Amino acid sequence: MSQQPLLKVDNLTRRFDVSKPWLNRMIEREPKQILTAVNQVSFEVEKGKSFALVGESGSGKSTIAKMVVNLLNPSSGHIYFDGQELSQAKGAAFKSLRRRVQMIFQDPFASLNPRWRVGDIIAEPIYAFGLESDKLKVQKTVERLLSTVGLTGRDRYKFPHEFSGGQRQRIAIARALSANPEFLVCDEPTSALDVSVQAQILNLMQDLQDEFNLTYLFISHDMSVVKHMADTIGVLYLGGLVEVNDSQQLFNQPVHPYTRMLLDAIPDHEMTGRRRTPVTGEIPNPINPPSGCPFHPRCQYANDRCKQEVPRSKAVMNSTVACFAAEEGRF
Repeated sequence: MSQQPLLKVDNLTRRFDVSKPWLNRMIEREPKQILTAVNQVSFEVEKGKSFALVGESGSGKSTIAKMVVNLLNPSSGHIYFDGQELSQAKGAAFKSLRRRVQMIFQDPFASLNPRWRVGDIIAEPIYAFGLESDKLKVQKTVERLLSTVGLTGRDRYKFPHEFSGGQRQRIAIARALSANPEFLVCDEPTSALDVSVQAQILNLMQDLQDEFNLTYLFISHDMSVVKHMADTIGVLYLGGLVEVNDSQQLFNQPVHPYTRMLLDAIPDHEMTGRRRTPVTGEIPNPINPPSGCPFHPRCQYANDRCKQEVPRSKAVMNSTVACFAAEEGRF
């Protein structure tokens, strides 16, 4: 029997009402405007593994991350953590689930309270989830966590403004670990950092995953980052998954034209000389998406079927792809 996934996302959809106020719409005779940020997304993450969601800005990555940690409610669909539906958990059961799922935010300068000392920031989840009440034991735990992420125990007396961006992200990681989580949602944790610091943080996260047997949902727009972090990659376009595959397989044999476009945007440092397709066009307006396949205005393989029908995910060439051109072998 296959192991039950730690996280299962089933037909997840999130819509936002971005309409003008009611009176303005009545005067200007405009209808409501609904933005579909996430559209029927399904995937699974196995325990101890890393699943990455990649795509351009506006593809719905961060919205999915916020729904997984219950900062946003889905418009429809289901999120299961360790077999239990997140929306059905109440009281102590929800508190337990909430402790097991933590998040590392994108901006280390905005995610830490500037008025709190670092020790208090890291200790807050310990007190909030009732993991320990003895102040001396909490202090030792904070010092241990700071040491684990590459800082010193004395740093607990400092304020966030006394640290660099990379050090602040280490503090944010320590805060997430203080709740003894099993699952970490990492929302572009290195995008605000210098390239050299990015590598340090990514190496730290890999070491922590091995040490604590953590499971990651890794959000990024940088394909070269997820290549080294993810076991499985899901490619998002305009709120929908267009391809899901094993990381190595996806980089070696991308199937969906959008995945190929993203990979061609990675600098070819090895100078292999392979043909590359430049990134063309822009992601469409999610309020008024194109008919049929949302990628067809930018796809060189699109035909009339692509403009009229919405493709569903199917197994093609050892990958799960939503693409008529891939199904029909047009390339």
